[in-house]
Amino acid sequence: MQYRSFGKLGWQVSSIGVGTWALGSNWGPQDDQESVAALNKALDLGSNFIDTARAYGNGRSERIVAQALKSRQRDKVYVASKIPPQLPGDWPPGPYDSIEDRFPAKHVQAELEASLRDLQTDCIDLMQVHTWSRAWNSNPSVFELMARFRQQGKIRAVGVSTPEHDQYAVLDLMRDGLVDSVQVIYNIFDQDAAMQMFPLAEQLGIAIIVRVPFDESSLTGKLTLATQFPEGDIRGNYFAGDRLARTVARVDSLQHLIGTRAPNMAHAALQFALQPTAVSTVIPGIRSVRQAELNCAVSDQPPMSADLAADLRQRYWRRPFWYAGK
Repeated sequence: MQYRSFGKLGWQVSSIGVGTWALGSNWGPQDDQESVAALNKALDLGSNFIDTARAYGNGRSERIVAQALKSRQRDKVYVASKIPPQLPGDWPPGPYDSIEDRFPAKHVQAELEASLRDLQTDCIDLMQVHTWSRAWNSNPSVFELMARFRQQGKIRAVGVSTPEHDQYAVLDLMRDGLVDSVQVIYNIFDQDAAMQMFPLAEQLGIAIIVRVPFDESSLTGKLTLATQFPEGDIRGNYFAGDRLARTVARVDSLQHLIGTRAPNMAHAALQFALQPTAVSTVIPGIRSVRQAELNCAVSDQPPMSADLAADLRQRYWRRPFWYAGK
């Protein structure tokens, strides 16, 4: 496993971390013991960065992470979680939502305490705001609370997870020194973060956590026109209507482009996400021991060739915000 610097914090984090959304909810049935086994395999292979959130099954994912870490030295593993906005309200927050309604102090405090309890710790390495609205840039009050939590020793660092439809909404937070890290979508199809966010992060010493390197599984190359998703699986909405067919066609084209220049589509997707020097860690989701093995193996492989990377940079996909409609 290769390790990279996490912004200015001095942490050395594994280039391949672990995303745990699928372990908590929204990706179909998942056995908790299988989840623990997958996490332990990733840790055994050198992964030392785990990303979770209160929203992943109302703490279920956090509890699974705590179970996996019971027999580990906690100071050898960096755990990140996220505080969600208060309900009711849209996800991600809409332009008319007020920060006082979505991230009131009482709610933020309660969510932090719940995360500490479910993760079975008295200090969380990285707590992130999950997620953000451009409308709040003039009043980022939740980050005052986060700074207070850090002073109290309840968290070590502060981050933000970008809203899917407006990732550049967090640039002001970066410039104003309010965050130590930004969690962002970056993959072969969605490359916008490389244009301005990555250079700014390097300039300011802010860590970049890359999520969704597989575009909600399409860039594993396993989806087909016949793919059906279980009830409750978010991919049923993400690939609704003609989206699955359009995506499969795009991925097939990528497969032909990649050819023998990478072992497989999933390998190429992770290599591409690891390419930017601004990226501290990539957090693909895992659901099994085998997935943990395949993901972690990419870290020690030679980087993607310059010619393949250049070819893939031409394959970005300007598509609408799929979570909310076509």
